[in-house]
Amino acid sequence: MSEAARAASGARVDLLLIAEMVTPGARVLDVGSGDGELLELLATTRGCDARGIELSREGVNAGVARGLAIIQGDADIDLADYPDDSFDYVILSQTIQATRRPKWVLEQMLRVGKRAIVSFPNFGFWRMRLDLLLNGRMPSTDNLPYSWHDTPNIHFCTIRDFVDLVEEVGAKIERASALNSAGSPVRFNLPWAVWNLLGEQAVFLLSRKR
Repeated sequence: MSEAARAASGARVDLLLIAEMVTPGARVLDVGSGDGELLELLATTRGCDARGIELSREGVNAGVARGLAIIQGDADIDLADYPDDSFDYVILSQTIQATRRPKWVLEQMLRVGKRAIVSFPNFGFWRMRLDLLLNGRMPSTDNLPYSWHDTPNIHFCTIRDFVDLVEEVGAKIERASALNSAGSPVRFNLPWAVWNLLGEQAVFLLSRKR
């Protein structure tokens, strides 16, 4: 999708990128689906059989009001109830840093789905490093707007941290993209260390190693 088309769609850039990674008509579970923005995007633009689980009652109500299949559930517990290979894709968008057991959640995603897509804010982004260095305070950005004492995020990670986690759980990176503060992709062929510095957020498409 072109930059102009992305801007015209009105959807978050990372959600558009996630949607592009999903095969049309796929069965999708969106974990931490919020008000269902991604589910609606997948259903309307990719023709997916998309459903979600969301912890907050407000998010569930908002999604159901949009005609979406969302149930209330906790990623840290309820993924264990899904059978193996229940979905083609299991998606965790901007949520892994708010889970209590990120490694377990990722392992369950790769068990429940044939592929997993994870997006997250990168705590190694250069502006966050600079803010912490110069001001001595926990950084606050558009992607991480909370104060340290009221944030739902309990496991901040960087792109390099996540790559290490992928290796630890024995998964394969099929595709990855880092987005800068303007929402544009960082050059693909740059090393992880540069992505870690320039990427404000990242999106990874994963599968199980054969």
